Amino acid sequence: MIEKHLRMLRVRDDVSLEEEAVLLALISETREVPAKTNFIRAGQRLSSSTLLLEGMMCRHKDLREGERQITDLHLAGDFVDLHGFTLKRLDHHLMTLTPCKVAIVPHERLKALSEHHPHLSRLYWFCTNMDAASHREWELSLGRRMAIARVSHLLCELRIRFELVGMTNGVAFALPLTQVELAECVGLTPVHVNRIVRQLRERGLADVRRGHVKILDLPGLETLAEFDPNYLYLEKLPR
Repeated sequence: MIEKHLRMLRVRDDVSLEEEAVLLALISETREVPAKTNFIRAGQRLSSSTLLLEGMMCRHKDLREGERQITDLHLAGDFVDLHGFTLKRLDHHLMTLTPCKVAIVPHERLKALSEHHPHLSRLYWFCTNMDAASHREWELSLGRRMAIARVSHLLCELRIRFELVGMTNGVAFALPLTQVELAECVGLTPVHVNRIVRQLRERGLADVRRGHVKILDLPGLETLAEFDPNYLYLEKLPR
């Protein structure tokens, strides 16, 4: 059930079989959630956190007139709102982009884990710190990168993250985002994103179409994006 989550964790640290059993016991239930559903709304009181088992979700914030900014994407294996354990409410929405299967982890069980399993507690603290590192990189893209570099950087990041959980085929992976949603990730209009996607294909860097991505020239795409994966903390270190 939590194989992808364990793969993601074990890239960064060792997780024993005993600890694996502890993590599995955190789950109280699983749920199926339809696509395009605000699974958690900003301000909602929380007594549990959510582990994404299947599908794709996003964090987003909205303006009064309906403009939406996606601030992070979540893949299978991600704890999408672990920070809600201490915050008890979110300042943003969590929305499913595809049909999703999620595991519900009551905060009381996370509290017990923090008290009785210090290594796992540190590992999840690391995960929330890594979320913050990712947000800083997205902020840099929105504030300073040229439009084509923003899209390129996001594709480079997603290639690694999908690869970590075994969801790539070489340099190809499924990306079930509409162009509107992709535009909301990078702070551009759908028309501008469509133009950039065409430019990446014409330059032989990446082919993005019909919900799939194929990286045609990975070194070239990473150079264009000035992509440095250090913010993803891919080293295996004791926590």
